[in-house]
Amino acid sequence: MRQLGSWPARVGVGFIRACVVALVSMLVPAVWAAAVALGIWWGAGNPWSWVAPFVLVSMGTLALSRPVCRLVRFLVARWTGTVLPAGYRQAGPVTRMSTGYWWNGFSYERTSRDALLDQRWRVRWRDPANWRDLRFTAIAPLTAGVVAALPPTAMAAAVLGFGRPEPVARVVVGTLGLVLAVASAPYAWRPLRPVAVRFLRPSPAMELADRVDELTAQRADTTVAQAAEIRRIERDLHDGAQARLVALGLSLATAEKLMQTDPDQARALLRDARAGAAASLAEMRELVRGISPPVLNERGLVDALRALALDSPLDVAVTADAPLHLDPPIESAVYFGVAELLTNAVRHAQASRARISLTRDDAGLVAEVEDDGRGGADVRPGGGLDGLRRRLTVFDGTVEITSPPGGPTRVRMAVPCESL
Repeated sequence: MRQLGSWPARVGVGFIRACVVALVSMLVPAVWAAAVALGIWWGAGNPWSWVAPFVLVSMGTLALSRPVCRLVRFLVARWTGTVLPAGYRQAGPVTRMSTGYWWNGFSYERTSRDALLDQRWRVRWRDPANWRDLRFTAIAPLTAGVVAALPPTAMAAAVLGFGRPEPVARVVVGTLGLVLAVASAPYAWRPLRPVAVRFLRPSPAMELADRVDELTAQRADTTVAQAAEIRRIERDLHDGAQARLVALGLSLATAEKLMQTDPDQARALLRDARAGAAASLAEMRELVRGISPPVLNERGLVDALRALALDSPLDVAVTADAPLHLDPPIESAVYFGVAELLTNAVRHAQASRARISLTRDDAGLVAEVEDDGRGGADVRPGGGLDGLRRRLTVFDGTVEITSPPGGPTRVRMAVPCESL
């Protein structure tokens, strides 16, 4: 009974899916047929009899190709579980540069609006995926569309056959149509998957274009990050150490004048100057530590993270498979990435404990940070996690974040590299 019951269900579901596939596949050919019919209706004497159909075919095909391909990917993923990456070029962030211009990934514009308009036009119409979609809309009707049209066509023939007045034709045509529709319904929609897998995957040219866009965005991010870091260092020096050194110079000049007339006041100024010098030295050391921690340069990544764990208010455990000796830029990126995650755990997650693990695999370095906070962390444009992802992307690194509500939050950073 279970098999008998499953077969009608498969027939019904297959028939519906075949109708959907046939309808989706024939959308673009329907536009072509409408254009031909329009040209015939206007007649050969009308000067628009060939121009209007050509315009209708061109505009209709361009307008429908991408929605049809998106719908096919959705159907294949929903019915078979096969996920086909779209590979469409995505519009990147529009960034204001230090020069005052706006960078959109292609050109520098004077305003953000001009940058966005130019970016959207370039991304949409210069996307190599357009040619792939056009090719699929031309191939799909002749392959998956023809096969999927078999069940509804056979069912229509059966309905027409049963409606004929001749007894023999009614029995033969109706019965054959019904049998063909029922027998082909569970399988007629299935060619959609291999056709989509074959013709809707990103091509090597598209993957190369995506890589170029990624590198271009990384260059822009690096330029902005460098400018912001230079401004931060300049501001810290101007507001901190420079101001203290100026005050120190004034105190020494005043003490020098008071040495003969008021030695006590001069000694008090010298004590203040010594305290100011000590404070300036501490600020300079803190500034240098923020740029490049000395322990990272002297002892390596593992010891630097252990020192960072000691300074953190969390109970942090650091584990490593073996001493790691990596390129300084990679060590710096991972170190500051872990520092950002610990800061988020304290500031946002309200965690009390954290765990840092460093391991090596065949690809490179894997750093995992886990805390017992409240979870719910997500990547927001311009946020700390987004900056962490951009920082590691420069080295072809990846960031995987698992942070369900209620915790724990686990972040896995993988950077392909070789140990020195």
